[in-house]
Amino acid sequence: MDLSVAAAAVLGGSSNRPARPLAVVGRDPRASGEFLEAAVAAGMASVGIDVRRLGVIPTPGVAYLTGTLGAAFGVVISASHNPARDNGIKFFGPGGVKLPDAVEDEIEARLRTPELRAPEPRTPKPRTPEPPPVADFGRISDGTGDSGLYLAHLLSTLPDPAPLAGLRVVADCAHGAAYRIAPEVLRRAGADVITIGAEPDGLNINAGCGSTSLGALTAAVVELGADAGIAYDGDADRCLAVDADGQPLDGDQILTVLATELKEAGRLTGDAVVVTVMSNQGFHVAMRDAGIAVIETPVGDKYVSAAMREGGYLLGGEQSGHIIMGEHASTGDGVLTSLQLLAAVNRRGVTLAAAAKMMPKYPQMLVNVPGDASRLGPEVAAAVARAEAELGEDGRILVRPSGTEPTIRLMIQAKDSVVAERVIGRLADEVRLALAGQ
Repeated sequence: MDLSVAAAAVLGGSSNRPARPLAVVGRDPRASGEFLEAAVAAGMASVGIDVRRLGVIPTPGVAYLTGTLGAAFGVVISASHNPARDNGIKFFGPGGVKLPDAVEDEIEARLRTPELRAPEPRTPKPRTPEPPPVADFGRISDGTGDSGLYLAHLLSTLPDPAPLAGLRVVADCAHGAAYRIAPEVLRRAGADVITIGAEPDGLNINAGCGSTSLGALTAAVVELGADAGIAYDGDADRCLAVDADGQPLDGDQILTVLATELKEAGRLTGDAVVVTVMSNQGFHVAMRDAGIAVIETPVGDKYVSAAMREGGYLLGGEQSGHIIMGEHASTGDGVLTSLQLLAAVNRRGVTLAAAAKMMPKYPQMLVNVPGDASRLGPEVAAAVARAEAELGEDGRILVRPSGTEPTIRLMIQAKDSVVAERVIGRLADEVRLALAGQ
């Protein structure tokens, strides 16, 4: 409730507004989402925000409806690909775009301001702000039917009435937010759809299924003789794919197909695509060969989105399957991505396996070294330089701190997996020595 009050103060607009601002709130099916949704809605309504409860809906659906319904901001209650015990709260600004870091910092600062927080238990004579007049309270309404607007929007992005006709697709919905809308959209686009991971009980989200665990999807695709498999994560803002032989396609490979399709249609603004520094070196090679420039950002789809808006680019994404198609969405959208990928493959008359070969995927290895990245000095920079010299133009190295734990992440890509393993092993040892002060 404190967080929603703080967000309302930052995102709700001027207190002199002629009408109450609107916020839309959606969630994934995890059990804690129900009471967190109630608390968020209560907090916002208590300070004069009208709240429309969208129910269980993909994160990009909330982003789309934030813009379509003219909401001042949107709220998503989801922990994405995390297990059911976790949950989180995300905010979209006007138009359904992710918030800049500075705005998030402002919300956090207000959250820490005592006058804007509920009084601590057993605090004598708490300084409680005067409640607003009853007429200034926001109203809470049921918007579960608004998901139909999002579904219609997804279908409107397709050039033909049934571009997936003839395709047999297995859709793994991760027992998450896409469990109803994704199979429906794929079927309306013409596909023969077999659904797994579509029976959420509040506790099974992402449990051995979805984009973080492709085993069940792979087995189903092979067993059922499907042409393709699609795996969404818990809030369906990303997806990965599996070809008919059960081989996975990651976000870089999906981006390769989509970028090439847009370039050939003359619709790829600036002939460029935006990715993070984690993108595979093979993606850079494929884009170079296709005459497409690559713009790199720090890790995180919000940075990809910001760079796309700043440069006017229409396509960007991450290796994890967060794909942003600026023509149709303001944020990563797994259901939209799956529609566009399958339509592109079907239009070309090729298999998903053949499409995957458009990008020569370089072996990639990740090593996590526990420690504080701020303790790394010039000796590590020198070690990275030596490793890069050994790899030459056929490889790349990334050293970065984790955003969620005291760990340094090392990534290496090279044409030769043996070379990659040797180089990253030596680099990891040098980082450990540097952290130990030797």
